[in-house]
Amino acid sequence: MSRPVVSTLEAPLLLEAARDAGRRAHAPFAGELHPRDAWALLHGGEAILVDVRSAEERSFVGYVPGSLHLPWATGMALARNPRFVDQLQEMLDRNAVLLLLCRSGKRSALAAGAATQIGFANAFNVREGFEGELDEYGRRGRVDGWRFHGLPWIQN
Repeated sequence: MSRPVVSTLEAPLLLEAARDAGRRAHAPFAGELHPRDAWALLHGGEAILVDVRSAEERSFVGYVPGSLHLPWATGMALARNPRFVDQLQEMLDRNAVLLLLCRSGKRSALAAGAATQIGFANAFNVREGFEGELDEYGRRGRVDGWRFHGLPWIQN
């Protein structure tokens, strides 16, 4: 099921491996983490999870307990939140290890890139997102993603 909590000694190794992979891929952010590794870092108190999905997605689909909410885009049309970077700077220290999560890992990659551009050197994308990619029937949650891996989540 879920990955064991990482120790204070393991966290830097896990993050450095993600950074190395990010550099090799020329990612515009620190790197990407598998959902299990993101959960281990969050649960171990080594990182902050920022859910960048809309309020509607969090409410109707579910969310990770202990995550912060800062939408990258809002509403049904997913209009870009023009205050995202300002709000991020108001909420968090630039030295914090940020794990950004969206539905499939695409919006959170954009958000991690924007965070990196304004000086957050430890902005990581959570690969696969909360619901993951679509399966052959056009449904999420059956191929990959946070929920697919059986990681903790709650729903209103």
